[in-house]
Amino acid sequence: MTTENRVHRKHIQRRNELVETLRSKSIRDERVLMAIQSIPRHIFIDTALENRAYEDSALPISCGQTISQPYTVAAQTELLEVKKGAKVLEIGTGSGYQAAILCHMGADVYSVERHEELYHKAKKMLHELGYRASLKLGDGTLGWSAYAPYDGIVVTAGAPVVPDDLIKQLNIGGRLVVPVGSQKSQVMVRITRVSEDSYQEEHLQHFKFVPLIGEKGWD
Repeated sequence: MTTENRVHRKHIQRRNELVETLRSKSIRDERVLMAIQSIPRHIFIDTALENRAYEDSALPISCGQTISQPYTVAAQTELLEVKKGAKVLEIGTGSGYQAAILCHMGADVYSVERHEELYHKAKKMLHELGYRASLKLGDGTLGWSAYAPYDGIVVTAGAPVVPDDLIKQLNIGGRLVVPVGSQKSQVMVRITRVSEDSYQEEHLQHFKFVPLIGEKGWD
């Protein structure tokens, strides 16, 4: 067996182990688990950290940002209840890993990133993987109104409050998943648009994200 094949098998085994870890932490959506099992997380991080790619932990990427803990990615994606063909907006493209998970599940993905370096890296990576996500460089706290409304919106950074622009860009029946709180700790909030002017709000688990920077986020 070649070294390349051994490395490939090692990554597959570690992805399988990661999926079992997520199951043990009560992730139940098999489509989410299948996406995590399929996506090579190690290619989204620096090669120096490759051996840690399938740990259930956040890891540093460029621009002082992180690739989220796999459990966090799975939990947010599960809360979105993504269906094939759903239009989903991601705020904070980062490495592109969350966008890849959503694309793999059959979502029509739009993603906004404020760091130019991350924007270009993620765009290149998603293209190489064959995913046709639409990416934008800009202030994610304002959403992406040109393609609204969305069936799902996921925010991958901690907000001081729920950005009202994002609520307005939800489709009826759509869900916004956003961590809200201080810069040290947040509660995951899910807002479902029930009708034109009615919303249901749920407060769920505690998480820790990098701060959401922008006009409707942190300064």
